[in-house]
Amino acid sequence: MSAEAVRVRAIVSGRVQAVGYRAFAQRHARNAGVRGTVRNLPDGTVECIIEGDADAVERVLQLLRQGPPMARVEDVDVQQQLPGGDLPAMTVTA
Repeated sequence: MSAEAVRVRAIVSGRVQAVGYRAFAQRHARNAGVRGTVRNLPDGTVECIIEGDADAVERVLQLLRQGPPMARVEDVDVQQQLPGGDLPAMTVTA
């Protein structure tokens, strides 16, 4: 990672479960070279934690706001976190 590494937690709401959203997020995050996790939350949202070069993270966030064709993204709440360098290659969990 570069000296300008950032880490964000993005909570995506809308129709984002059972529409291929996690696989979409994983694919685009890996293509951008960022690390992290993506998982469904019990309230119907999807949580993405991503870390990497600031420009790459921003590109992934833009794609998360679009989502895959079957999704309907209503909101992406982004919270900055301290980069830790401890995240795996983009992984789908739970």
